[in-house]
Amino acid sequence: MVPAMRNDAALKDYHLELRTDLESLSTEELETMVAAGQEVVEIYRVLAKTGDNVVGELLRGHEGFYEWDHYPPGDVYDRETHSQYYYHAHPADQRFDQEHGHFHTFVRPKGMPEGMKPAQVPGFKMPEDANDALSHLVAVAMNAAGFPFRLFTVNRWVTGEVWYTAADVCTLLDRFEVGHARPSWPVNRWLTAMLRLYRPQIRELVAARDRAVAAWAARHPERDVYEDRDLEVTSFADISVEDHVRAVAQTLLNRG
Repeated sequence: MVPAMRNDAALKDYHLELRTDLESLSTEELETMVAAGQEVVEIYRVLAKTGDNVVGELLRGHEGFYEWDHYPPGDVYDRETHSQYYYHAHPADQRFDQEHGHFHTFVRPKGMPEGMKPAQVPGFKMPEDANDALSHLVAVAMNAAGFPFRLFTVNRWVTGEVWYTAADVCTLLDRFEVGHARPSWPVNRWLTAMLRLYRPQIRELVAARDRAVAAWAARHPERDVYEDRDLEVTSFADISVEDHVRAVAQTLLNRG
């Protein structure tokens, strides 16, 4: 049974105040983030013309929206980049405050740098199919209006992933790209752009994930921390796309 741990009060110890210093980023990274921000904003503009949003776009054509089901069924998988994602929702008492559902993002081994291996942590078992040793990157929580309001990371058992170190996960952020048209070209482009727009902040969250897991293991040495149902969300941070896009653009503009 999955515990009801998603409400904000229960998770306050995992709330991260993002401290990314935009001025410390390279001009190249800022340019990548600005382009990603423009992509996100443009997708919002185009969808809004018909009263749509990225969540509604992804759920279009499905009869109902059911807790735990993956949308689309079978997930979205780019066979060139080996990036993968799906959208789903937990029962209402297991969601963040104001959450409708969330996206989970992954990269599979065929999309990883040569030589990258899973972390040799307790409970590690290599899948029979090596390409099933996928790494979770970050989850994106969406509100009822279909807009993102939070980024978060999770423990291994939550998605059935294979654990990779924070350093390796951060390397994989550059590899996530869903470049085909189905089931929705706007959603594929939007999610790809979101991971580029928030790349520095996701790095902070993934580092915090590893700290949270290490601290939990130290407090509960008798447990397998990666399979402990009492540890689900390992870090989270609130986001505002509008504010972030503006801040990144201004930082780049200040470079002259």
